Amino acid sequence: MGGGRRREQGLVMDCASNVKFGYALALTYTRKSFMVLALDLRDFLLRAQVLKLYRQALRIARRAPGHARADLMHMIRQEMENNRNCSDKQRIRFLVSEGKGKLKGLDEMLDMQGH
Repeated sequence: MGGGRRREQGLVMDCASNVKFGYALALTYTRKSFMVLALDLRDFLLRAQVLKLYRQALRIARRAPGHARADLMHMIRQEMENNRNCSDKQRIRFLVSEGKGKLKGLDEMLDMQGH
């Protein structure tokens, strides 16, 4: 596919991906250094699933009552942080599946409570 150029806080990022050949390059940066991650297509899709689950969890947590919202969002973030360095693809798929189930239960519970 193509590449793009983006300026953010005085840094220039060059992004490139090539799904046709089964890999993508993702640039992660700090203020002074760049780190390039080479992902094959399956890893890229698995990463996208994890990020989608995280975004969905945060959206659903926003519907929780005010007194429980902060704790719920903290718990979601902590769960993601605890498994951040997991590199076992089978375990990641299991965690995503388990997370979807828990999220579905939370969503249904909030619906029943009218939130």
